[in-house]
Amino acid sequence: METREFDVIISGGGPTGSMLAGELRLHDVEVLVLERDETPSPLARSLGLHPRSIEILDQRGLLDRFLALGTQYPQVGTFAGIVGPRPVALDSAHAYILGIPQTITDRLLEERAIGLGAHYRRGAELVRFEQDAEGVDVELADGSRLRSRWLVGCDGGRSLVRRLLGVGFPGEAATTEWLLGEMQVTASADDVAAISAEVRKTHRGFGIGPAADGLYRAVVPAASVAEDRSVPPTLEEFRTQLRAYAGTDFGAHSPRALSRFTDATRLAERYRSGRVLLAGDAAHVHPPLGGQGLNLGIQDAFNLGWKLAADVDGWAPDGLLDTYEAERRPVADDVLTLTRAQSVLIAPEAGPQAVRRLITELMAFDDVARYLAERISGTGIRYEPAGGRGAEPDLVGRRLPDLPVGEGRLYELLRDGRGLLLDRTGRLSVAGWGDRVDAVADPAADVAAPAALLRPDGYVAWAGDDDRDLREHLERWFGRAS
Repeated sequence: METREFDVIISGGGPTGSMLAGELRLHDVEVLVLERDETPSPLARSLGLHPRSIEILDQRGLLDRFLALGTQYPQVGTFAGIVGPRPVALDSAHAYILGIPQTITDRLLEERAIGLGAHYRRGAELVRFEQDAEGVDVELADGSRLRSRWLVGCDGGRSLVRRLLGVGFPGEAATTEWLLGEMQVTASADDVAAISAEVRKTHRGFGIGPAADGLYRAVVPAASVAEDRSVPPTLEEFRTQLRAYAGTDFGAHSPRALSRFTDATRLAERYRSGRVLLAGDAAHVHPPLGGQGLNLGIQDAFNLGWKLAADVDGWAPDGLLDTYEAERRPVADDVLTLTRAQSVLIAPEAGPQAVRRLITELMAFDDVARYLAERISGTGIRYEPAGGRGAEPDLVGRRLPDLPVGEGRLYELLRDGRGLLLDRTGRLSVAGWGDRVDAVADPAADVAAPAALLRPDGYVAWAGDDDRDLREHLERWFGRAS
């Protein structure tokens, strides 16, 4: 049987896999996405996008499609459901939560990737792979074989790619499970809202409210942690738990989809082994508190895409691909810390509730509220500069917010996934790197440095005004001059 060859095979066609496929196609990388399910899941496991993910969509010209199908909520920085007394002033043009079901996010990101030329195969399940120094041989459940230069596992928390790779997944096993579903109910909207509000006074892991298509979305604690969480709950199991917590099952019937999730919290020991990488839930799992899971995966893909494309294209400097794990694993570790803390704060016992009251009081301070908002939203991320923190300007390693540049906006200049030199001096040059880096001179640009070199993901790789220093950093991040 003939073996089809690709540059990159992605196992998993969720938001992480589709975002990665789109990023790779910006650089003409031949990419195939394998998705085990024949049809997309009808269940929206995530309901929103945080400011940093919204910025990413803007940087790639995708935001208008999402805004047309979502709802903007101005309150950002809620922590364990605690809302501060005042809005948080984030340094972002998109300081809001975009309410949008994951089903729509998945569809839009897949459409973008396919529109850019990515190949998708649904009903295609990876069952094993072998790698050598030049690439990876992949076998599918139907016996067909594929080969690629790289394989990326974006196949979720129970990732087969991770397990076959032998990468450890340490952390805490699940102690609590929730049932998630979308269904019809016979109870009135007023009764549903009133009962849900009352139950949530003591059980913050419970909720039921209107969803799309006249259905209701419900979340309720399970009676125990299932042995096999890949098996969805039955409707009767769901109704039993609704009655246990709310005293009524709301007349739930005709479910569109039912699922489970837990408070398991784990982080992969490494994100790469040879020519196989991990991203999204395959690399980290945690409770959905704060709604960071999908956002974390999209941002993994955004970080990895241009670096992997650079390797495929042959210009990646030594060690560039290793910065993916070096940068993204600490971010995931931080998210796990935040979700662990929020898990404690929603517990109904007296001790956690005392801490919750204290956090509520602290969030009245603007600095505290902003600190938490920046961590949850992703806008406060700083990737460690190569020389260590404090060795370079504070700007380095951070993303720039959108700002006016010339006759347009900064994020519009990042649409093609190339590097960018934003030069206020008018005397710096990217000669030799013009095939990978654009340059724009604007003395009026509101940047806290004479010039800033941006990576394709919008993070600052260098800031200053010395041409020789600039060229060293161009070579560090964009390879040798051509």
